[in-house]
Amino acid sequence: MSKMSEAAAITLSGSGLTLQDLEPTWGRAVRVTLSPVAVDRLRASRAMLDRMAAGPAAVYGVNTGVGMLCRQRIPVDQLAKLQENLIISHAVGVGSLMPAELVRWMMLLKMQALAVGHSGVSPAAVELLAGMLNADVLPAIPTRGSLGASGDLAPLSHLVMPMIGRGEVLRADGGVEPAGEALRRAGLRPIVLGAKDGLGLINGTQFMLAYAAAIAVRARRLAKAADIVATMSLEACRGSLRPFDERLIALRAHRGAVETGVNVNQLMAGSEILPSHADCGKVQDPYSLRCVPQVHGACRDALRHFAGVVETELNAVTDNPILIDGESISGGNFHGEPLALATDYMTMALTEWASMSERRTYLLLSGPDGLPQLLMSDTGINSGYMIPQYTAAALVSECKVLSHPASVDSIPSSLGQEDHVSMGATSVLKAWQVIEHAEMVIAIELLSAAQGLDFRQPLKAGRGPAAAHAAMRAVVPHATADRELGRDMAAAAELVRGGGLVGTVERSVGKLI
Repeated sequence: MSKMSEAAAITLSGSGLTLQDLEPTWGRAVRVTLSPVAVDRLRASRAMLDRMAAGPAAVYGVNTGVGMLCRQRIPVDQLAKLQENLIISHAVGVGSLMPAELVRWMMLLKMQALAVGHSGVSPAAVELLAGMLNADVLPAIPTRGSLGASGDLAPLSHLVMPMIGRGEVLRADGGVEPAGEALRRAGLRPIVLGAKDGLGLINGTQFMLAYAAAIAVRARRLAKAADIVATMSLEACRGSLRPFDERLIALRAHRGAVETGVNVNQLMAGSEILPSHADCGKVQDPYSLRCVPQVHGACRDALRHFAGVVETELNAVTDNPILIDGESISGGNFHGEPLALATDYMTMALTEWASMSERRTYLLLSGPDGLPQLLMSDTGINSGYMIPQYTAAALVSECKVLSHPASVDSIPSSLGQEDHVSMGATSVLKAWQVIEHAEMVIAIELLSAAQGLDFRQPLKAGRGPAAAHAAMRAVVPHATADRELGRDMAAAAELVRGGGLVGTVERSVGKLI
């Protein structure tokens, strides 16, 4: 359980939530409140639902079964039992548990979707969800079992199980414990679900969305880190800045390429290495240096599309049925296809960032323009930086395999009633692995490029690569002989993942795009 003194405060209104709003809550306990407008909407939608439940008309999931059982009417005295049964029968997830950071976001995003006021879930249920989050009582949620349509049914059912006194919650040490005990310690009591409460809580895309939002936040940081580290390699390899000429890039004018070009020129200002080889006679650099604007830029454009889809979903109603103007409308807002397709695209972009980075690492090892091969003067007895490139290559190869789109697959369920599903949960789980790999691959390039820049001294690199080199050298010294490079890789990865690299460089050169 996290210290509540470190909690990040956030207010949910059901609208206007952005990735920028979410980012400060990452990795921290959360203190969540609902805006007065959201509370009013919850009460109004519940009153609407209660009127429907008391009436004679069939309302899906309220007084009917679900899925292929939608034509079976449920007696009034069994409506609450239906909701409890939905939770316990759908909590069939398997596999490793969702990290605590993502569980918090999943809970936040479930509350945000309900706060829009079209689901009819009891305010008491939402209040308990907020109470659990504020006490850092986090449900134990297996990561496998969602088809990404009809909502993330299995993961969301595991989220709800503690709310009815069942299931397990995460312990601070990474283990699990019975939910009932954790609720008692936090001064919380389970609830009895009313009509539609169970269905409204488990129908939605919040499992997929929590992962997608976190990937978007990390990828925005990765985009800057990739540009920074590329300039380090450009300097270490004594590459040309000519391909980054804004006039050249403007003739194709893709937004991402323009942004990368602006970043690289900003980072390279003040370089002493560039003028030192101005008349070297080399006509062109390899693609991994020369085509950075085009490849990094295309990845940036993919990220822009992905982040836009995610931010739309942050403020969406994704359950079924949905209550609108006194009507209960059954539809498909729960279908994960928008997230699934965009995430598959994002996964490919992350793989390309990693792929280009690994090629630059390989180039550094080859001894371009006077660098020692394998980035070490005394090789033979020493392997130098040979083997970190193996790791980068292995990770990139796995990224390529994981880039096969999940969204083109579908397996019918519920005896054909749910005959096309998105596999969006598979998309985000793959993307989560890929961004972890991409960050490490770029960290390996960071480590290698810093070693290469050491051999260009006393000439100074541009302000950006020089600041990045200093950040690396603050945690990892120059290597003159073999040592445990795995430790160095881990330190470099922390700089990339934790934001230290980007923060240090931006303090030196100003904000990057």
